[in-house]
Amino acid sequence: MSYDLMAFETSKAPQERAAFMKWYEQQVQWSEDHAYNDPSVLSEALQRFYSELSEQFPNMNVEDEIFEAMEEAGTDNRLTDYSLGSSVIYAAFAYSVVEEAYPAMRELAIKHKVGFFDVSSNEGDIIFP
Repeated sequence: MSYDLMAFETSKAPQERAAFMKWYEQQVQWSEDHAYNDPSVLSEALQRFYSELSEQFPNMNVEDEIFEAMEEAGTDNRLTDYSLGSSVIYAAFAYSVVEEAYPAMRELAIKHKVGFFDVSSNEGDIIFP
């Protein structure tokens, strides 16, 4: 299990909740014609956001030596599973870091002027900058 949060390009997402949820469902079909682990497909704002977030919560699909170093240091619970679409960053965090990940991701979304969606909550926050 994971706690999932999403950042998104606000120019692509509808602001009304029902329309947003339909758009979200389309995004998580992962039907774009690219690999979903390549940050170069992201918009510029999402690239800046991802660069900063992944410093705190590294991508779990990292080189083995980085993973081993984090495991040895006891920080491997910070490894995060990211899916990177052209308009979204879907981040699946370990439950043990949610208390840190949620505010970090929300603050970075505001800083980088991208949207924020609390996927794992039934009535999750959808925040536009």
